[in-house]
Amino acid sequence: MDSSWTERLARDIIRDMGGHHIVALCVLKGGYKFFADLLDYIKALNQNNDKSVPLTVDFIRVKSYCNDKSTNNVRVIGGDELSNLSGKVRPLESDIVETGRTMQTLLSLLSECNPKMVKVVSLLVKRTPRSSGYRPDYIGFEVPDAFLVGYALDYNEYFRDLSHICILNEEAKEKYRV
Repeated sequence: MDSSWTERLARDIIRDMGGHHIVALCVLKGGYKFFADLLDYIKALNQNNDKSVPLTVDFIRVKSYCNDKSTNNVRVIGGDELSNLSGKVRPLESDIVETGRTMQTLLSLLSECNPKMVKVVSLLVKRTPRSSGYRPDYIGFEVPDAFLVGYALDYNEYFRDLSHICILNEEAKEKYRV
């Protein structure tokens, strides 16, 4: 991945949220590589800044896909531990926003915890007619309406290990279908 985009997002986050205690929430599994890279830049900016931004990390797991189709059933794993967020600033890191339904479900869950502020950072936003119209606060790239894998994005748990993002073709979808 081109690191300059991740560094730009980190700079924007520090600029907008500097001075607040930030609790960074990673949406697993697809967001872990982007999350780690983004945190590395935030930590580097913190070290080179007069005022360090307090930062803690948390994780939540979301599952909403089978093969290349959304199940329209968002399963949140680990959401029961979010009650300690009351009054805190929280940027929520995500891998890809497609229709926006998963993120809207997560935001609804987080709002029950009364955080001081929630901002969503997404590496990718898909241009799709299925979109609910939801847009994250910080976006790395807008991408075409295709099924993407790599850089922790998967197809039935395959391809997370790729260091780049690519479009999965129909032949590969059939080969790795469950």
